[in-house]
Amino acid sequence: MAPEKPDLRRLLAVTPNLHWRYSGVTSTILALAPHVARLAPVACVGAHLPPETPKISFWQILSRGWSRPPCGGHRLWHARRNDEIIVGLLLKHVLRQPWKIIFTWAGQRRQSHFTRWMLRRIDGVIATSEASASYLEVPCIVIHHGVDIGRFQPLADRAAEWRKAGLPGRFGVGCFGRIRAQKGTDVLVEAALRLLPKYPDATLLLTGLITPENEDFVAGLKAKIAAAGLEPRILFLGEQPREKMPHWFALVTLYVAPMRWEGFGLTPLEAMASGTAVVATRTGAAAQLVADGDTGFLVPPDDVDALAAAMEPLLADPDKAAAMGARAREKAQARHDIAQEAGKIVAFYAQILGVRLTA
Repeated sequence: MAPEKPDLRRLLAVTPNLHWRYSGVTSTILALAPHVARLAPVACVGAHLPPETPKISFWQILSRGWSRPPCGGHRLWHARRNDEIIVGLLLKHVLRQPWKIIFTWAGQRRQSHFTRWMLRRIDGVIATSEASASYLEVPCIVIHHGVDIGRFQPLADRAAEWRKAGLPGRFGVGCFGRIRAQKGTDVLVEAALRLLPKYPDATLLLTGLITPENEDFVAGLKAKIAAAGLEPRILFLGEQPREKMPHWFALVTLYVAPMRWEGFGLTPLEAMASGTAVVATRTGAAAQLVADGDTGFLVPPDDVDALAAAMEPLLADPDKAAAMGARAREKAQARHDIAQEAGKIVAFYAQILGVRLTA
C-alpha cells in the first residue's frame, strides 16, 4: 500500500527545494526529510524529491496555504537558500498566509547586504557549525549536520566488491561531488600524479557533475593525467545516481575531501559512516568531523605537498586505512547520527511556533 500523501492543512513545516540542479544542499534536505517526518508532520516541495521523501505540490500551498495550522497560529517555511527565503516572505507578507520562516546557514563568509536584510525579517536561524554562526549578525542556534548511518554502511567484504566492480588495481581512493576548482579536484589530481606511480594497487575514482563552465577545467586535468600515462587509474565516472552513492563511499578505502573552501562539507561524514578513512582540508566542519591521526588526517587547503604527504601512508598501508575507517564508523555512529540532528531541528520548530510537540 502506498503511503498517504501529506496534506498541507495537517503539516507543521514545509521545506522547499527550489534548485533545478542537484546540489549538496539538496542532498542534505533529502537525507533529513524522512527522519524529521518521523518526529513531526512535515513535507518538502520542489525538485529532485524521490518517492521516500514526504512531499506536497505548490498547488497545495496556493490552494490551502490560508488554512488553520495544526499547532498554534502558524506553520513553518524552512529555507536553505536565498530564493527560498524570498518565496517564504512572499507567502507570508504578500499572500498573507500564516507562515513563520526559518533559515539554515552553512556558509563561512559574510552574507550579502540583501541576505542580511532578509535574515532580520525572518523568525529563526540555524547555523550548521560554530564557524558558520560566527558570520551571522542575527541570533541563531547551532545544529550540526548528521549522517544517515543506516543508509551509509561499510561493506561486508570491500576487496571482493572491488574485484566484482572490475576496477583497476586492488583498492580505491574516492572524491565525490561537483568537479570544479572550489572543490580542489585539481589539487587532488596533482597529488595523485605524484603518488599513483609509486602505489600501483591504488585507483582514484572521481564522481560528480561537470557543469558547462567547468568543462575547460576538467579538460586540463584530463590532459595532465594523459600526459602522465595514468588515464586507466584516474577515472572520471560522471554524475552518479543518489541511490548508488552509499556503495561508492563504502567501496573506496580512502576518501579525500580536498576543498579550497566549504560551508559544512557532508561528504567526509558520509565516508566515515561507510567505514572509510578520510583525508580532508581544514575547511567547513572537517575539523569537527575528522579526528586527525585517528579516523583520518587534516591538511591545509590548496596545498599539494601536504595532501600527498597525508595520503601516502594510507596508500602504502591499506590495512592502516581500513583500521582508521572502522574507527570513523564508530565515531559517526556515536556522535553524528542524523537522528540526533532531526530531533534538534524539530525541537527548534516547536520553540519558534511556541508549541509543545509529542512524539
